[in-house]
Amino acid sequence: MDAILILTILIVIGALAFDFINGFHDTANSIATSVSTKALKPRQAIILAAVMNFVGAITFTGVAKTITKDIVDPFTLQNGSLVILAALISAIFWNLLTWYLGIPSSSSHTLIGSIAGGAIAASGFDSLNYAGFMKIIQALIFSPLLAFAVGYIVYSIFKVVFRNHSLTRTNRNFRLIQVATAALQSFSHGTNDAQKAMGIITLALVANGFQESPDEIQRWVQVSCAIAMGLGTSIGGWKIIKTVGGKIMKIRPINGVAADLTGAAVIFGATYIHLPVSTTHVISSGILGVGASHRLKGVKWGTAQRMLITWVITLPISALIAGIMYHILNLIF
Repeated sequence: MDAILILTILIVIGALAFDFINGFHDTANSIATSVSTKALKPRQAIILAAVMNFVGAITFTGVAKTITKDIVDPFTLQNGSLVILAALISAIFWNLLTWYLGIPSSSSHTLIGSIAGGAIAASGFDSLNYAGFMKIIQALIFSPLLAFAVGYIVYSIFKVVFRNHSLTRTNRNFRLIQVATAALQSFSHGTNDAQKAMGIITLALVANGFQESPDEIQRWVQVSCAIAMGLGTSIGGWKIIKTVGGKIMKIRPINGVAADLTGAAVIFGATYIHLPVSTTHVISSGILGVGASHRLKGVKWGTAQRMLITWVITLPISALIAGIMYHILNLIF
């Protein structure tokens, strides 16, 4: 069998494995608040998230096209198969490590950093598509800030609108509403996160000559990635649910609805303009914004600081790991 075909098959398997891991790693964030407030039982939340992630993943393709074209040029990428395979190994390793430690790090950061690191190891810094790459980095940086601001504003509005309502009745009603907002946030997660693996597979197909246009996401790629993420979601990510759902702030149903609406709105906005964002960053920052609006001292800023440090170091560490993996794979192949 041709070596390029073997490497392409390995990349497809690796991308689906990344999407599967992403399913139980990042999806935990989208259902953490609903589990924390007991709006949904854990098993119900996971089934809901799995279904909505699948539906979201097969609905859009814009983010996948951005991943295919905007980090590196698939037509000029040297040793493209080894670069992409090294990036996937790096991203999978970092996702599993942070999942094991219960830290809600960003799958988006690790994947994008890994692609950049592998490409730089292969061809130097000139291999990056700087215009597209910087656009993605800006989206990754500003989306959490936007989510914090939106979460703060949304909950501030809730406080005014429901200030004269009974706390018990409000919590009961919002617990029902949170079922819908959890579904919405899981759907939005699928529209953005699942497309990253689609973009990786398409990048490999174009770079290896199996597809001509980077603007086409083949249906089998879309469906297989959606299935992988849905299956991954069904596994759950309890350590991360515990961190996001309880260690940032004490979440009540009204807080959870505000945070879910914030996360879904920001992620949908990014998907609409074809930009990959970190759903981990967005959802966690939305909760922080809601918490700051509710009671500043009620936010556990130590947990937030630990998460922030992980977010900052993820991209450079992933790039370094991918660069090392590229040189190892280059010796093997």
